Amino acid sequence: MSTAAAFSSLQRRRSPSLEAFLAPVDLTDGGIITTLLSVANDLVGSFSGVKLPFHHRNFGSLLRKIEVLVVLLDFLKEFRLNTRFSYTTIVCLKEMYLLFYRCKILFGYCAKSSKLWLLIQNQSISGHFHDLSQEMATLLDVLPVKELGFSEDVREQIELLQKQLRRSKFYVDKRDEMLRRQLYSFLNEFENEEIPNASKLWSFFYDQLKIQDAKSCRDEIEFLEEQIAHHEGDVEPTASILNGFVALVRYCRFMLFGFENDEMETGKRSEKTIKKRLMTQEVADTFLTAPKDFCCPISLDLMEDPVIVSTGQTYDRSSISRWLEEGHCTCPKTGQMLAHTRLVSNRALRNLIMLWCTAHGVPYDPPEGPDSPSDMSFPSSSKATVSANMATANLLIHQLATGPESAQTIAAREIRLLAKTGKENRAFIAELGAIPHLNKLLLSTNAVAQENSVTAILNLSIYDKNKSKIMSEQGCLTSIVHVLRHGHTTEARENAAATLFSLSAVHDYKKNIADENGTVKALAELLMGGTSRGKKDAVTALFNLSTHADNCARMIGSGAVTALVGALAVEGVSEEAAGALALIVRQPAGAEAVGKEEMAVAGLLGMMRSGTPRAKENAVAALLELCRGGGAVAAERVLNAPPLAGLLQTLLFTGTKRARRKAASLARVFQRRENAALHYGGLGVGYALPSNSGTNRDRTFAGDVSVPMSISVPVV
Repeated sequence: MSTAAAFSSLQRRRSPSLEAFLAPVDLTDGGIITTLLSVANDLVGSFSGVKLPFHHRNFGSLLRKIEVLVVLLDFLKEFRLNTRFSYTTIVCLKEMYLLFYRCKILFGYCAKSSKLWLLIQNQSISGHFHDLSQEMATLLDVLPVKELGFSEDVREQIELLQKQLRRSKFYVDKRDEMLRRQLYSFLNEFENEEIPNASKLWSFFYDQLKIQDAKSCRDEIEFLEEQIAHHEGDVEPTASILNGFVALVRYCRFMLFGFENDEMETGKRSEKTIKKRLMTQEVADTFLTAPKDFCCPISLDLMEDPVIVSTGQTYDRSSISRWLEEGHCTCPKTGQMLAHTRLVSNRALRNLIMLWCTAHGVPYDPPEGPDSPSDMSFPSSSKATVSANMATANLLIHQLATGPESAQTIAAREIRLLAKTGKENRAFIAELGAIPHLNKLLLSTNAVAQENSVTAILNLSIYDKNKSKIMSEQGCLTSIVHVLRHGHTTEARENAAATLFSLSAVHDYKKNIADENGTVKALAELLMGGTSRGKKDAVTALFNLSTHADNCARMIGSGAVTALVGALAVEGVSEEAAGALALIVRQPAGAEAVGKEEMAVAGLLGMMRSGTPRAKENAVAALLELCRGGGAVAAERVLNAPPLAGLLQTLLFTGTKRARRKAASLARVFQRRENAALHYGGLGVGYALPSNSGTNRDRTFAGDVSVPMSISVPVV
């Protein structure tokens, strides 16, 4: 059983069962004393020299009581050689084993916790020390001391311990409690939109808590963030308050200790740390798997706006709305008929998704509307948190504007982290003027500074109102494209592509982005030769750009068509590639360019065979446009493909509404061609065998087409 899990039991005043501890121990009648002595001596030996920042008295008192029990066990070890223990004694000794392990868990938890966490949990942890003392008192009251025949000196020590345990009361160190209240007072000042006095912060953190450098602040922040990630709703303080403390410590880290390096030190260890933490959430999303219940059964993506249908199943609003618009009247998951098409917001699930996203640093901006949770209490957006983060952002932006390169690099990193979650953070960072300074860092020769700045801009662009600020900033788009083409690191180039994808969500910007010199070519190269995440960023950006009709020529001339055709065979990006091609072939020049690609038809047919419903829809649409505008050679290549007839019939019965419509249109083209060929062949056969020409014509048609087809199939 892990320390965290066991301490979770302590927090709820629940005792783990004996089987919960997985240590291979001997608790039989013969070996129990040896086992208890081993555990007790290990406790005393491991923690007798430990100095905790808080809970000195409770910790020392409990450890001394365990030392008395060691004396008791030493005597019982000798006693055991001459007699057998009674049933009551054995039960007491087994309970003592559990008591020792709970003490070990509590001691270890206190020794490994951060200073601020111990302070925040001051009363709770004091309660755990008191609970263990009470358990020890109960155990000694039940232990049959008289029948065990203790020597006089041992009996005196036991009696003295019993008196102490009976008199013991719940104790909270006054100094510890005073510091805890002072910590909360700083948070209250931010809650009231006031900045705490710098000298008081210095006295509290530096003099009293001995948090005396930037690295110590970073360690405190990381520990608190870990508690938030594993926070359970019934444990105090709430995640909202913990986020406030994180914001407070982050502010103090820069206010008190300036911009000294806390992580970017030379050496192998720090390089690994930098590499790990330069991966933003957009990078981490590639490796992070959302809980299955948080994903839409239709799109398999994390739900943004979960809604409940009449069968009780939950889907993302956009996915189920699309399903209903296509004419379906059944539940996609269960197949049951829907009693009605009303969609009810699943607020409980949406709140859980938001909490999970906050814990894992996943950007999550639920759609605005009457059911939007924007007015709800949400951990990352408490007033104190926002106020403290805004104060920190002011310090960071000042360093971006006036500080040396090393300070600018650290400031860009912290802005990137601040902008990871919460539209409030993204909004005020941009309002405070961070974008112009981040723009200058995009051309930095420092790889870390460049990567931090482009990723910060990416995170800021997630908030829609910031997109116009980024696009209107002089030279910013050019600099982002420069990073895409010539970025110092792979992550920087990929994040630049992701930034272009985010910005291209606004239709008015798509033409500007595509017209920027080298943009489309660089995205095409990333799609062909990037990492799996780089390919994803590139293909989604190309898809967005291809939705603007004026970008078609640029897509053709920059090699995007070739890259998209090649991506049809790449798992993870094939659906978007098919969608982009379906848009490009709407233009005559686009259809002609795709038609010249040797692997285009085969790739699109492959998507029709094994792609997602949307991929099949895009593939059949692209093939139809190829037949219409891609030239005779492309049309022949499509219509002569052996699997086409069977795939079309399957799509006519199982595809989406749009896919069925496009498949029916392509089937008509296919059948007109087959009928023309059949008519010519039928005449020849008819003249040679007039007596049975009709029969032969039917048989010939059936043989030429692998699956019988009829264009009279109704299109819904």
